[in-house]
Amino acid sequence: MKAEKFNRFTSDWIRAWNNHDLEEIMTHYADDIDFRSPIIQQLGVSEEGQVRGKQQLKDYFERGLKKYPDLAFELYHELHGINSVVLVYRSVNNSISAEYMELNDEGKIQRVRAHYHWH
Repeated sequence: MKAEKFNRFTSDWIRAWNNHDLEEIMTHYADDIDFRSPIIQQLGVSEEGQVRGKQQLKDYFERGLKKYPDLAFELYHELHGINSVVLVYRSVNNSISAEYMELNDEGKIQRVRAHYHWH
C-alpha cells in the first residue's frame, strides 16, 4: 500500500472511531480478523484477550463504546510497513496506545495487536 492510501485509511479509521460509528468502524476489518488487546480482558470479553471474526469484534467494540462514551483518538504517529501499519495515538483515559495492524490484499485489517500505556 502506498503512503497516500495508508494516510487515507488512517484518517478514515480515526474519524469513524471519533464519530462512534460502529458500522463505519467495522468496514475497516476483514471477516477473519484476529484481534488481541488487554482491553478485551479488562472488559471481560475473553480471558485470553483475543477475539476472532467480525461478529465477535463488533460485539467487543460495541461494549467498549458503551463503557467509554467520551472515547476520542488523537493520532500521534503512523508507521508504514509491508501490508501493515502501526498507529500511535492518545486513547481511553488519556492513555497512549499503539496498534499493529496487518492488512489483507483488499486493504482490510486482518490482524491487530493493541498495546497501551496507562498512567
